[in-house]
Formats: sequence, C-alpha cells, structure tokens
Amino acid sequence: MAKGRTSNKKATPVEAPLEPRVEAFRALAQRYAADGCAMRPGQLTGHDRRMHVRDTIIEDHATRIDQKAIGAQRKFDKLSGSLFAFFRGTSLLFHRDMAGEDSRMPTVLLLGDVHPGNFGVMPNADNVPIFGVNDFDDVCYGPFTWDLKRGATGFMLGAGEKCGYGAKVQRKIARAFIDGYLDGMAFYAKSGTESGEELRPDNSPKVIRRLFEEARTSRAEWLRDRYLDETGRGFRANEEFTPVSRRVEEFQKQIDRLAAGDKVGRSRRIEGLKVKDVAIRHGQGTASLGLPRYYVLLEGPSGDATDDLIIEFKRARRSALSGLVPETGFDSGELGARIAHGQSVHLAQGDVFYGEVEIEGESFMSRERAPFREDIDLDELSKKTWKAYARVCGRALAQAHARSDEVGQIDYDVEPRILEAIGPRKLFVADILDFAEEALARLRRDHESFRRDHAHGAFEDLRRSYR
Repeated sequence: MAKGRTSNKKATPVEAPLEPRVEAFRALAQRYAADGCAMRPGQLTGHDRRMHVRDTIIEDHATRIDQKAIGAQRKFDKLSGSLFAFFRGTSLLFHRDMAGEDSRMPTVLLLGDVHPGNFGVMPNADNVPIFGVNDFDDVCYGPFTWDLKRGATGFMLGAGEKCGYGAKVQRKIARAFIDGYLDGMAFYAKSGTESGEELRPDNSPKVIRRLFEEARTSRAEWLRDRYLDETGRGFRANEEFTPVSRRVEEFQKQIDRLAAGDKVGRSRRIEGLKVKDVAIRHGQGTASLGLPRYYVLLEGPSGDATDDLIIEFKRARRSALSGLVPETGFDSGELGARIAHGQSVHLAQGDVFYGEVEIEGESFMSRERAPFREDIDLDELSKKTWKAYARVCGRALAQAHARSDEVGQIDYDVEPRILEAIGPRKLFVADILDFAEEALARLRRDHESFRRDHAHGAFEDLRRSYR
C-alpha cells in the first residue's frame, strides 16, 4: 500500500474472555503478607470499587454465565433481594479484601465460609444426628482468624437482617460467637477431647436440642413427601427434580467406587447400595446455585421404599480462599478431594458418603441427604437464643480447628498456639468486632452497586477483551 493511503478494509477484532485474576491475587496476597505495603481492593472507593465488585462476581461465576445456566440468573436475583444472601453468595469478594492478612497467626484448616447458616444437624458415620459445621466447599489451610472474622461479620449481619436487631445487639451476638470459640479452644487445650466429641440430642445445649427436635422426621415420611413418585421406585418430576433414569448404570459405578473406599467400607451401611433412580436437582444452595447437582436414590434394606437412601453429587469448585491466604506449606487438595478432606478433619466420625467422584470429566463431591439434615430458623431466634446459638457455633468451630493437628496436616499443637497468639483477650475480641463492623459497612455499599449493575444486565454475559 502506498505511503499515506489508508485502507477501507476493517480489521477483524480479536475476541477472548477476560483472564481470571486468580494468579494476580495470589501475587498480591504474597506481597501483602511479606511487607504489608500493597494496596488491597478493600481500600478502593467509588467507581473503582464498583468495577472491582462487578469484575469479581463475573469472574467467580464465569462458567455458569458462559453456559447460560438457569441457576446463574436465579442466583443473581436471590443475591439482589437480600444482603445476607449476597454475603453468603460472594465469599470470593469478601476474602479478596483480606488477601495476605494475618500471616503471623497460627494455621488451621479453615472452614472458609463461616456464618450462622453453615452450622446444623447432619448424619454422622452411624447415621445418628449430630450438630456441627456443615459446609466444607471453601475449606483451606490458613490463619485461624479468617474464620473468626467472616463468622463475626455473618452473625452481625444475620441478627440484623433476620430479626432487625440494631448495631449494639449485633455486636453482642458476634461477641458471643467469638467467646464461644475462645472458651472452646481453651477447653480443648486442657481436655484433648476434640477427636471424639460430638453434639448429639442427648448432650446438646438447650438451643440445639430444640433444633434436633425440629429435625426429627421419619425416613418414610421424608421420602414420600419430598422425593418419591407415586410408585416409590423413582424420583418425582417437578420444578426441583428432573429424573434422568437412563443414567442409573452410570451412577451405580460411582456408588460402587464410594463403597470401595475406607469410610463406607468400614461402616455397617455398605450392604446393597443398589441405585434405583437418578435426578438432576435444581435451585438448591446459595453460593453453589447454578452448579450441576445430582440426587441418587438407593434401595433400602426393606425394599419397600420406606428406608431408601439419597446420595447427593454436587459439582466441586475452587475454594474462595485459594491463593488469598498466606502461604502455609499445607495442602488441602483440589476440588472434591479438598472438600472431602475438610469434612473428615472438621467432623469426628462424619458422614461416610462424603467423597470425590468424577462425572463427565468434572470433579464432584458426594454426601448423604438425610431426614434430619436441618439448619436453625434464624428468623425465630430471640436476643437470648441468638447469643446462645452464636456461642455454640463458636464452640463447634473451635473443635473443627482443634482437629487440624489430629486428623489434618498441621504438625504442631494448635490450641496452645492460638491461645498464645491472641494476646490480650479483650483487645483481640475488640479487633475482630471492629473488623466485622467495617466489613459489614463495605458489604452494604457493595450490595447497592451489585443491585444497580444487576438491574442493568451486567451479569448476563462474560466481559471480553477486544483488540
């Protein structure tokens, strides 16, 4: 082409999805842990913060958005309608503000997503109902304070949104959670009973005994009312379940793999385990809403559809804390294996069906659904029971952390290190509560930004890079 002439031909733009910022945040966390001088996203304000919130949420849901998963937009609608749901469903956003924080603190296997809705009643290895931490999707080795900070924020928020309590009451409830944790850690430092202790209907505090009573349902009634079709041979078809009975043989192989594992193999529940039906489960969860999920119906011992088992397979995802916690040298694994590791560490004699399987090349975690799997109704708690419940949850978290050196990878005695690291107790508690109040104020601003962006269609498609 002659010099000075321009072509009328338009260049074809190069289009590609924006790259995830996982490694960039890993580097930021390492810089902050090393010298504390790096600026983290919690310090952003105005338009810059709004764009960070938008980009993080799109990145965290990239697969669901790209695949146009029905559950993705359903999740965004749910997050838009509730600040507590937004908190529950945006763990990555919360933890990116903490990148590299508390690197001097003792390491434990973190639960990762601590809030009042992630404790509850579930089956143990003997199919007996127990109370404890019950969501292991974000487990990761890191400073114990990360769970306390998110937990305190969650208890403040839950008490405020669910029951309308003001800032003063919220702070007292969050303090009860922290006190329950510290008292529990001191108890386990002396008793060393964290390996075998369980909260059951016969030994639980009053606020938890009531939850056990509410969860008491016969398996036959539970199956009939919620899952089985009129024949009792398969799942019903409705807005929650789409039966895929043609996949029975495929999932029988997955069940056989679980049965061959140590946990199921050592239990008394290995007999039979014949798959009757398989269904896709829709609309469940908050953080995991929109991820593939299957329910598998197993024939019970009686063969009359009154004592069947249901095993859930849920698509595993990366921990929201991955790359953000300071480097520890301890590895909890990846995806479903990491989640199964978390459950085995955090719960004494937990559900034997917790494990990892591969379905269509993707990692899925497995667990049993049970008639007595139940979470507390936060809307019905009085100020007194909120504090009692928060204290019990703090104690349950302390037990989970204390088991990090019993069943987990931690190679030193966790409890005395934590008790030493907190320094003056009043100061430590005040620091956690101040953090939670600031995080909650930032969360409210982020939620408003999200609601505005969601109304404008910001989360309907991936952002792409053009040249």
